[in-house]
Amino acid sequence: MADATTSRSDEMQATMPLRELTQVIRDAIMDGEYAPNQRLIEADLSLTFGASRAAVRTALLELANDGLVDRVPNRGSRVRAVTLEEAVEILEVRIELEGLCAAKAAERITDEEITELQSLRRQILATVDDSDLLEYSTLNQLLDRRIRDISQHRTAVSVLERLRAQGVRHQYRLAFRAGRAAVSAPEHAAIIDAIIARDPQAAEAKTRDHLLSVIKALKVLA
Repeated sequence: MADATTSRSDEMQATMPLRELTQVIRDAIMDGEYAPNQRLIEADLSLTFGASRAAVRTALLELANDGLVDRVPNRGSRVRAVTLEEAVEILEVRIELEGLCAAKAAERITDEEITELQSLRRQILATVDDSDLLEYSTLNQLLDRRIRDISQHRTAVSVLERLRAQGVRHQYRLAFRAGRAAVSAPEHAAIIDAIIARDPQAAEAKTRDHLLSVIKALKVLA
């Protein structure tokens, strides 16, 4: 009887498409709304996001496959805690994939996209001058996303999205560290310059330089 009641309760809840539900929970984890090692209780998530517990369970399984959630036998799910050492390893893998995307972006960028990146370059540098670190972090994420979009390399982008999600917390910490933006902003500008110059080799090299700089800074942070 209890099972039937639960089933009816699930059916009565507003339904959110599974893909959207998964993305919403992913965003909440990446934005720090759920802390590392925090339990993710299916009933609570079901009420919070207006989805059935079955849909929540499926979303958590997908997020576990992406490395954002740990499924603990007989204890449910919890936010996966990525160590600093793991974050460095993730960046070492990302060097090759992001370098590839930057090179492809340099090959495939349109005149309209060049104008867009030029504008983004100005905004990134301006936020550093204004010490607006929150906006700076937002623009950095936008730049990374646009480079991946412009590259049109679906396989690299798919892998990168998973890797970036796993290491995002450590990069957030680094982005807000005093003086870090003044170092990374010119590195981002150099990547943009190479891409809009349609120079694949330079775009790949500048991307590599930037991520090596991030790795070095993370190790110092440790």
